[in-house]
Amino acid sequence: MNPTDEAVPHGLHDQPHAIVERDGVRYTLLGTAHVSRASVEAVENELASGRYDTIAVELDAQRHRALTDPDALSKLDLFQILREGKTGLVAANLALAAYQRRLAEQLGVEPGAELKAAAVGAQQRGLRLSLIDRDVGITLRRAFGALGFWGRTKLIAGLAASLFADEDVESHEIEKLKEGDFLESSFGEFAAGSPPLYKAVIAERDQYMASRLRQVGAEGGKEVLAIVGAGHLKGLATHLREEAAAPAPLLDELNVLPAKGNIPWFTIVLTVFLLGGFAWGYWQGGAELGGELVLQWVLITGIGGALGCLAAGGHPLSILAAFVSSPLTPLHPALASGTVSAVVEAWVRKPTYADFLRLRDDTGKLKGWWQNRVARVLVNFFLTSLGTAVGVWTAGLNIIGKLG
Repeated sequence: MNPTDEAVPHGLHDQPHAIVERDGVRYTLLGTAHVSRASVEAVENELASGRYDTIAVELDAQRHRALTDPDALSKLDLFQILREGKTGLVAANLALAAYQRRLAEQLGVEPGAELKAAAVGAQQRGLRLSLIDRDVGITLRRAFGALGFWGRTKLIAGLAASLFADEDVESHEIEKLKEGDFLESSFGEFAAGSPPLYKAVIAERDQYMASRLRQVGAEGGKEVLAIVGAGHLKGLATHLREEAAAPAPLLDELNVLPAKGNIPWFTIVLTVFLLGGFAWGYWQGGAELGGELVLQWVLITGIGGALGCLAAGGHPLSILAAFVSSPLTPLHPALASGTVSAVVEAWVRKPTYADFLRLRDDTGKLKGWWQNRVARVLVNFFLTSLGTAVGVWTAGLNIIGKLG
Protein backbone atom coordinates (compact mmCIF):
# COMPACT_ATOMS: atom_id res chain seq x y z
CA MET A 1 0.00 0.00 0.00
CA ASN A 2 1.38 3.39 -0.97
CA PRO A 3 1.82 5.92 1.83
CA THR A 4 -0.35 9.01 2.02
CA ASP A 5 1.18 12.41 1.49
CA GLU A 6 0.98 13.03 5.25
CA ALA A 7 3.10 9.93 5.88
CA VAL A 8 5.83 11.07 3.52
CA PRO A 9 8.74 13.02 5.07
CA HIS A 10 8.69 16.57 3.76
CA GLY A 11 12.15 16.31 2.21
CA LEU A 12 11.09 13.40 -0.01
CA HIS A 13 8.07 14.98 -1.73
CA ASP A 14 10.12 15.94 -4.80
CA GLN A 15 12.37 12.83 -4.78
CA PRO A 16 11.73 9.33 -6.16
CA HIS A 17 10.84 7.22 -3.13
CA ALA A 18 8.72 4.43 -1.73
CA ILE A 19 7.71 3.61 1.82
CA VAL A 20 7.07 0.01 2.79
CA GLU A 21 5.93 -1.13 6.22
CA ARG A 22 6.48 -4.80 6.95
CA ASP A 23 6.86 -6.89 10.08
CA GLY A 24 6.89 -3.84 12.30
CA VAL A 25 9.63 -2.11 10.32
CA ARG A 26 9.22 1.05 8.26
CA TYR A 27 11.48 1.07 5.21
CA THR A 28 11.93 4.42 3.48
CA LEU A 29 13.46 3.80 0.05
CA LEU A 30 15.09 6.89 -1.42
CA GLY A 31 15.75 6.57 -5.15
CA THR A 32 18.81 8.54 -6.16
CA ALA A 33 20.71 9.42 -9.29
CA HIS A 34 24.41 8.65 -9.08
CA VAL A 35 25.38 11.90 -10.82
CA SER A 36 23.02 14.33 -9.08
CA ARG A 37 23.84 17.01 -6.53
CA ALA A 38 20.14 17.06 -5.63
CA SER A 39 20.39 13.41 -4.59
CA VAL A 40 23.35 14.19 -2.34
CA GLU A 41 21.39 17.01 -0.70
CA ALA A 42 18.33 14.78 -0.25
CA VAL A 43 20.45 12.15 1.49
CA GLU A 44 22.08 14.72 3.76
CA ASN A 45 18.70 16.22 4.67
CA GLU A 46 17.21 12.84 5.57
CA LEU A 47 20.22 11.95 7.70
CA ALA A 48 19.92 15.26 9.53
CA SER A 49 16.22 14.69 10.23
CA GLY A 50 16.92 12.21 13.02
CA ARG A 51 14.06 9.96 11.90
CA TYR A 52 16.12 6.83 11.25
CA ASP A 53 18.01 4.32 13.34
CA THR A 54 19.51 2.43 10.39
CA ILE A 55 20.96 3.55 7.06
CA ALA A 56 21.17 1.00 4.24
CA VAL A 57 23.09 1.73 1.05
CA GLU A 58 23.35 0.16 -2.40
CA LEU A 59 26.96 -0.86 -1.84
CA ASP A 60 28.89 -4.05 -1.22
CA ALA A 61 31.97 -4.17 1.01
CA GLN A 62 34.34 -3.69 -1.90
CA ARG A 63 32.61 -0.64 -3.36
CA HIS A 64 32.13 0.84 0.10
CA ARG A 65 35.85 0.54 0.76
CA ALA A 66 36.66 2.09 -2.61
CA LEU A 67 34.39 5.08 -1.89
CA THR A 68 35.41 5.72 1.69
CA ASP A 69 39.04 4.54 1.90
CA PRO A 70 41.39 6.47 -0.41
CA ASP A 71 44.15 3.93 0.29
CA ALA A 72 42.03 0.85 -0.55
CA LEU A 73 43.88 0.05 -3.77
CA SER A 74 47.24 0.28 -2.00
CA LYS A 75 46.23 -2.77 0.05
CA LEU A 76 45.84 -5.11 -2.93
CA ASP A 77 47.85 -8.33 -2.79
CA LEU A 78 48.93 -8.61 -6.42
CA PHE A 79 50.41 -12.09 -6.11
CA GLN A 80 47.26 -13.38 -4.44
CA ILE A 81 45.16 -11.92 -7.25
CA LEU A 82 47.28 -13.76 -9.83
CA ARG A 83 47.39 -16.96 -7.82
CA GLU A 84 43.62 -17.09 -7.27
CA GLY A 85 42.77 -16.26 -10.89
CA LYS A 86 41.08 -12.94 -10.05
CA THR A 87 43.03 -10.91 -12.60
CA GLY A 88 40.03 -10.46 -14.86
CA LEU A 89 37.81 -9.35 -11.99
CA VAL A 90 40.32 -6.74 -10.82
CA ALA A 91 40.73 -5.45 -14.38
CA ALA A 92 36.95 -5.26 -14.78
CA ASN A 93 36.64 -3.22 -11.59
CA LEU A 94 39.38 -0.88 -12.78
CA ALA A 95 37.55 -0.53 -16.09
CA LEU A 96 34.42 0.54 -14.24
CA ALA A 97 36.51 2.91 -12.12
CA ALA A 98 38.02 4.48 -15.25
CA TYR A 99 34.53 5.02 -16.63
CA GLN A 100 33.49 6.53 -13.31
CA ARG A 101 36.43 8.92 -13.31
CA ARG A 102 35.59 10.20 -16.80
CA LEU A 103 32.06 10.86 -15.60
CA ALA A 104 33.34 12.81 -12.61
CA GLU A 105 35.54 14.96 -14.83
CA GLN A 106 32.76 15.52 -17.38
CA LEU A 107 29.92 16.29 -14.98
CA GLY A 108 31.71 17.81 -12.01
CA VAL A 109 29.96 15.35 -9.67
CA GLU A 110 31.57 12.26 -8.26
CA PRO A 111 29.36 9.29 -9.29
CA GLY A 112 28.12 7.59 -6.15
CA ALA A 113 28.59 10.76 -4.07
CA GLU A 114 25.16 10.28 -2.48
CA LEU A 115 26.10 6.75 -1.41
CA LYS A 116 29.33 8.03 0.08
CA ALA A 117 27.42 10.81 1.86
CA ALA A 118 25.05 8.23 3.33
CA ALA A 119 27.85 5.91 4.50
CA VAL A 120 30.00 8.67 5.98
CA GLY A 121 27.01 10.50 7.46
CA ALA A 122 25.73 7.36 9.18
CA GLN A 123 29.11 6.81 10.79
CA GLN A 124 29.38 10.42 11.93
CA ARG A 125 25.92 10.29 13.54
CA GLY A 126 26.45 6.93 15.19
CA LEU A 127 23.72 5.27 13.12
CA ARG A 128 23.81 1.65 12.13
CA LEU A 129 25.10 1.24 8.55
CA SER A 130 24.13 -1.77 6.42
CA LEU A 131 25.63 -2.61 3.02
CA ILE A 132 22.84 -4.32 1.11
CA ASP A 133 24.14 -4.81 -2.43
CA ARG A 134 25.59 -8.06 -3.73
CA ASP A 135 29.34 -8.33 -4.17
CA VAL A 136 30.15 -6.82 -7.57
CA GLY A 137 32.45 -9.75 -8.37
CA ILE A 138 29.60 -12.24 -7.93
CA THR A 139 27.33 -10.06 -10.07
CA LEU A 140 29.88 -9.89 -12.90
CA ARG A 141 30.66 -13.61 -12.72
CA ARG A 142 26.97 -14.58 -12.73
CA ALA A 143 26.40 -12.25 -15.67
CA PHE A 144 29.38 -13.71 -17.51
CA GLY A 145 28.31 -17.28 -16.77
CA ALA A 146 24.77 -16.68 -18.06
CA LEU A 147 25.94 -15.46 -21.46
CA GLY A 148 26.84 -17.51 -24.50
CA PHE A 149 30.13 -17.22 -26.35
CA TRP A 150 29.18 -14.15 -28.38
CA GLY A 151 27.52 -12.52 -25.40
CA ARG A 152 30.70 -12.96 -23.37
CA THR A 153 32.74 -11.58 -26.23
CA LYS A 154 30.56 -8.46 -26.38
CA LEU A 155 30.73 -8.03 -22.61
CA ILE A 156 34.53 -8.27 -22.59
CA ALA A 157 34.68 -5.86 -25.50
CA GLY A 158 32.50 -3.41 -23.59
CA LEU A 159 34.72 -3.59 -20.53
CA ALA A 160 37.81 -3.21 -22.72
CA ALA A 161 36.27 -0.10 -24.25
CA SER A 162 35.81 1.28 -20.73
CA LEU A 163 39.47 0.58 -20.05
CA PHE A 164 40.92 2.39 -23.02
CA ALA A 165 38.42 5.05 -24.02
CA ASP A 166 39.37 8.62 -23.21
CA GLU A 167 36.47 10.42 -24.86
CA ASP A 168 33.46 11.91 -23.08
CA VAL A 169 30.70 9.59 -21.93
CA GLU A 170 27.77 9.68 -24.35
CA SER A 171 24.60 11.48 -23.35
CA HIS A 172 22.38 8.38 -23.39
CA GLU A 173 24.68 6.70 -20.86
CA ILE A 174 24.46 9.74 -18.61
CA GLU A 175 20.67 9.52 -18.81
CA LYS A 176 20.88 5.93 -17.56
CA LEU A 177 22.93 7.14 -14.62
CA LYS A 178 20.27 9.74 -13.89
CA GLU A 179 17.90 6.78 -13.52
CA GLY A 180 20.31 5.58 -10.90
CA ASP A 181 22.12 2.37 -11.79
CA PHE A 182 25.85 2.55 -12.32
CA LEU A 183 26.41 -1.08 -13.33
CA GLU A 184 23.68 -1.04 -15.98
CA SER A 185 24.92 2.20 -17.48
CA SER A 186 28.47 0.84 -17.53
CA PHE A 187 27.41 -1.77 -20.08
CA GLY A 188 25.55 0.77 -22.23
CA GLU A 189 22.64 -0.64 -24.22
CA PHE A 190 23.84 -4.22 -23.84
CA ALA A 191 22.08 -4.84 -20.51
CA ALA A 192 18.71 -3.80 -21.92
CA GLY A 193 19.19 -5.99 -25.00
CA SER A 194 20.41 -9.08 -23.14
CA PRO A 195 17.92 -10.75 -20.76
CA PRO A 196 20.62 -12.83 -19.00
CA LEU A 197 22.75 -9.75 -18.36
CA TYR A 198 19.75 -7.69 -17.26
CA LYS A 199 18.72 -10.43 -14.86
CA ALA A 200 22.14 -10.65 -13.21
CA VAL A 201 22.89 -6.92 -13.14
CA ILE A 202 19.46 -5.51 -12.30
CA ALA A 203 16.65 -7.96 -11.46
CA GLU A 204 18.65 -10.27 -9.19
CA ARG A 205 20.05 -7.31 -7.28
CA ASP A 206 16.52 -5.98 -6.67
CA GLN A 207 15.64 -9.29 -5.04
CA TYR A 208 18.97 -9.47 -3.22
CA MET A 209 18.69 -6.00 -1.71
CA ALA A 210 15.08 -6.61 -0.65
CA SER A 211 16.18 -9.76 1.18
CA ARG A 212 19.05 -7.91 2.83
CA LEU A 213 16.66 -5.17 3.99
CA ARG A 214 14.41 -7.79 5.57
CA GLN A 215 17.45 -9.13 7.41
CA VAL A 216 18.28 -5.60 8.57
CA GLY A 217 14.76 -5.27 9.96
CA ALA A 218 14.94 -8.65 11.69
CA GLU A 219 18.22 -7.60 13.33
CA GLY A 220 16.63 -4.67 15.12
CA GLY A 221 16.16 -1.81 12.66
CA LYS A 222 12.76 -0.13 13.04
CA GLU A 223 13.17 3.02 10.95
CA VAL A 224 15.35 2.14 7.96
CA LEU A 225 16.43 4.61 5.28
CA ALA A 226 17.64 2.77 2.17
CA ILE A 227 19.65 4.74 -0.41
CA VAL A 228 19.38 2.98 -3.80
CA GLY A 229 19.57 3.92 -7.45
CA ALA A 230 16.20 5.12 -8.71
CA GLY A 231 16.25 2.37 -11.34
CA HIS A 232 15.97 -0.20 -8.55
CA LEU A 233 13.17 1.54 -6.69
CA LYS A 234 10.15 -0.19 -8.23
CA GLY A 235 11.56 -3.72 -8.26
CA LEU A 236 13.02 -3.41 -4.78
CA ALA A 237 9.77 -2.11 -3.29
CA THR A 238 7.78 -4.89 -4.96
CA HIS A 239 10.06 -7.63 -3.60
CA LEU A 240 10.09 -6.01 -0.18
CA ARG A 241 6.29 -5.96 -0.03
CA GLU A 242 5.50 -9.31 -1.64
CA GLU A 243 8.39 -11.76 -1.15
CA ALA A 244 7.24 -14.57 1.12
CA ALA A 245 10.34 -16.81 1.17
CA ALA A 246 12.84 -16.50 4.02
CA PRO A 247 15.66 -14.08 3.11
CA ALA A 248 18.66 -16.27 4.04
CA PRO A 249 17.98 -19.06 1.48
CA LEU A 250 17.29 -16.47 -1.20
CA LEU A 251 20.59 -14.73 -0.51
CA ASP A 252 22.45 -18.04 -0.61
CA GLU A 253 20.85 -18.84 -3.96
CA LEU A 254 21.69 -15.43 -5.43
CA ASN A 255 25.29 -15.72 -4.25
CA VAL A 256 25.94 -19.03 -5.99
CA LEU A 257 28.65 -18.75 -8.64
CA PRO A 258 28.21 -20.45 -12.03
CA ALA A 259 29.49 -24.01 -11.90
CA LYS A 260 32.70 -24.63 -13.76
CA GLY A 261 32.88 -27.65 -15.97
CA ASN A 262 34.54 -30.52 -14.13
CA ILE A 263 36.00 -31.90 -17.34
CA PRO A 264 38.44 -29.60 -19.19
CA TRP A 265 37.28 -30.67 -22.64
CA PHE A 266 39.30 -28.12 -24.58
CA THR A 267 42.53 -29.16 -22.86
CA ILE A 268 41.77 -32.84 -23.40
CA VAL A 269 40.92 -32.37 -27.08
CA LEU A 270 43.97 -30.19 -27.67
CA THR A 271 46.28 -32.67 -25.94
CA VAL A 272 44.88 -35.61 -27.90
CA PHE A 273 45.15 -33.61 -31.13
CA LEU A 274 48.78 -32.66 -30.49
CA LEU A 275 49.97 -36.04 -29.33
CA GLY A 276 48.10 -37.70 -32.17
CA GLY A 277 49.52 -35.22 -34.68
CA PHE A 278 53.07 -35.67 -33.43
CA ALA A 279 52.71 -39.45 -33.45
CA TRP A 280 51.23 -39.43 -36.95
CA GLY A 281 54.06 -37.19 -38.11
CA TYR A 282 56.66 -39.61 -36.74
CA TRP A 283 54.77 -42.55 -38.28
CA GLN A 284 54.48 -40.97 -41.71
CA GLY A 285 57.69 -38.96 -41.98
CA GLY A 286 59.95 -40.36 -39.32
CA ALA A 287 61.92 -38.27 -36.85
CA GLU A 288 62.38 -35.47 -39.36
CA LEU A 289 58.67 -34.68 -39.80
CA GLY A 290 57.74 -35.52 -36.22
CA GLY A 291 60.53 -33.37 -34.83
CA GLU A 292 59.62 -30.55 -37.20
CA LEU A 293 56.00 -30.55 -35.94
CA VAL A 294 57.11 -30.44 -32.31
CA LEU A 295 59.61 -27.65 -33.01
CA GLN A 296 57.08 -25.59 -34.92
CA TRP A 297 54.52 -25.98 -32.11
CA VAL A 298 57.08 -24.75 -29.59
CA LEU A 299 58.25 -21.85 -31.75
CA ILE A 300 54.83 -20.63 -32.93
CA THR A 301 53.14 -20.75 -29.53
CA GLY A 302 56.26 -19.49 -27.73
CA ILE A 303 56.69 -16.57 -30.10
CA GLY A 304 52.97 -15.75 -29.84
CA GLY A 305 53.13 -15.53 -26.05
CA ALA A 306 56.43 -13.63 -26.15
CA LEU A 307 55.07 -11.06 -28.61
CA GLY A 308 52.03 -10.54 -26.39
CA CYS A 309 54.30 -9.97 -23.41
CA LEU A 310 56.47 -7.63 -25.47
CA ALA A 311 53.40 -5.61 -26.46
CA ALA A 312 52.62 -5.29 -22.75
CA GLY A 313 56.05 -3.77 -22.16
CA GLY A 314 57.24 -6.85 -20.29
CA HIS A 315 60.72 -7.22 -18.80
CA PRO A 316 63.08 -9.48 -20.83
CA LEU A 317 62.73 -12.17 -18.14
CA SER A 318 58.93 -11.94 -18.41
CA ILE A 319 59.19 -12.29 -22.18
CA LEU A 320 61.42 -15.34 -21.72
CA ALA A 321 58.93 -16.82 -19.22
CA ALA A 322 56.13 -16.25 -21.74
CA PHE A 323 58.12 -17.98 -24.49
CA VAL A 324 58.95 -21.00 -22.31
CA SER A 325 55.50 -21.44 -20.79
CA SER A 326 53.33 -20.81 -23.85
CA PRO A 327 53.91 -24.23 -25.48
CA LEU A 328 53.13 -26.01 -22.18
CA THR A 329 50.32 -24.13 -20.42
CA PRO A 330 47.65 -24.84 -23.10
CA LEU A 331 47.99 -28.47 -22.02
CA HIS A 332 47.37 -27.59 -18.35
CA PRO A 333 43.71 -26.76 -17.48
CA ALA A 334 44.56 -24.64 -14.42
CA LEU A 335 47.54 -22.63 -15.64
CA ALA A 336 47.90 -19.83 -18.17
CA SER A 337 51.02 -18.45 -19.78
CA GLY A 338 49.76 -14.99 -18.83
CA THR A 339 49.85 -15.96 -15.17
CA VAL A 340 53.42 -17.23 -15.42
CA SER A 341 54.61 -14.14 -17.25
CA ALA A 342 52.71 -11.75 -14.95
CA VAL A 343 54.14 -13.36 -11.82
CA VAL A 344 57.67 -12.98 -13.21
CA GLU A 345 56.91 -9.37 -14.17
CA ALA A 346 55.64 -8.57 -10.67
CA TRP A 347 58.69 -10.26 -9.14
CA VAL A 348 61.28 -8.51 -11.36
CA ARG A 349 59.61 -5.11 -11.40
CA LYS A 350 58.07 -5.02 -7.95
CA PRO A 351 55.22 -2.48 -7.81
CA THR A 352 55.85 0.27 -5.30
CA TYR A 353 53.43 1.71 -2.77
CA ALA A 354 53.17 4.77 -5.01
CA ASP A 355 52.07 2.56 -7.93
CA PHE A 356 49.16 1.29 -5.87
CA LEU A 357 48.24 4.80 -4.74
CA ARG A 358 48.26 6.06 -8.35
CA LEU A 359 46.48 3.01 -9.76
CA ARG A 360 43.03 4.56 -10.00
CA ASP A 361 44.35 7.74 -11.65
CA ASP A 362 46.77 5.97 -13.99
CA THR A 363 44.19 3.48 -15.29
CA GLY A 364 41.94 6.36 -16.32
CA LYS A 365 44.17 6.85 -19.37
CA LEU A 366 45.44 4.36 -21.92
CA LYS A 367 49.16 5.06 -21.46
CA GLY A 368 48.76 4.79 -17.70
CA TRP A 369 48.21 1.04 -18.01
CA TRP A 370 51.78 0.72 -19.28
CA GLN A 371 53.29 3.31 -16.93
CA ASN A 372 51.90 1.93 -13.68
CA ARG A 373 53.64 -1.27 -12.59
CA VAL A 374 50.51 -2.78 -11.05
CA ALA A 375 48.41 -2.11 -14.13
CA ARG A 376 51.19 -3.33 -16.44
CA VAL A 377 51.13 -6.71 -14.70
CA LEU A 378 47.42 -7.00 -15.57
CA VAL A 379 48.09 -5.96 -19.17
CA ASN A 380 50.93 -8.50 -19.26
CA PHE A 381 48.54 -11.25 -18.19
CA PHE A 382 45.95 -10.45 -20.85
CA LEU A 383 48.25 -9.78 -23.81
CA THR A 384 50.49 -12.78 -23.09
CA SER A 385 47.43 -15.02 -22.83
CA LEU A 386 46.05 -13.53 -26.04
CA GLY A 387 49.35 -14.03 -27.87
CA THR A 388 49.50 -17.65 -26.72
CA ALA A 389 45.92 -18.26 -27.86
CA VAL A 390 46.72 -16.88 -31.32
CA GLY A 391 49.83 -19.05 -31.38
CA VAL A 392 47.86 -22.17 -30.44
CA TRP A 393 45.39 -21.73 -33.29
CA THR A 394 48.15 -20.84 -35.76
CA ALA A 395 50.26 -23.83 -34.75
CA GLY A 396 47.23 -26.13 -34.85
CA LEU A 397 46.39 -25.08 -38.39
CA ASN A 398 50.04 -25.52 -39.33
CA ILE A 399 49.99 -29.12 -38.05
CA ILE A 400 46.81 -29.86 -39.99
CA GLY A 401 48.41 -28.40 -43.11
CA LYS A 402 51.56 -30.49 -42.69
CA LEU A 403 49.64 -33.71 -42.23
CA GLY A 404 46.97 -33.00 -44.82
